[in-house]
Amino acid sequence: MENQNHNSRTVAVGSDHAGFEYKEHLVRWLKDRGYTLKDFGPRNADSVDYPDFAHPVAGAVERGEYTFGLLLCGSANGVAITANKRPGIGLLSAGRKSLAASHASITTPMFFACPPAS
Repeated sequence: MENQNHNSRTVAVGSDHAGFEYKEHLVRWLKDRGYTLKDFGPRNADSVDYPDFAHPVAGAVERGEYTFGLLLCGSANGVAITANKRPGIGLLSAGRKSLAASHASITTPMFFACPPAS
């Protein structure tokens, strides 16, 4: 489905429990820079099942409600597999190519290798 939201500053964000702390930093950073976003959760660092958050983010991007999405988890593998099950989603794991060059609609940063700033 073609993205119907023409504001390139709209972002759907989600994580698993391993990515929760990073997601919170990223949400604040994006808001400080004027992005419109929806945080699909989780709301705390308690153990969760990543598909419960990856599917809603991918669905919102696929329907054109958000320009792109960010899914954060420890390995990025589970959320990548989950989001890529949607026909309208092109998912990129961070570090391979830029979003613009790949035409990806969602990226999955891997954060075990990149701890948040204190």
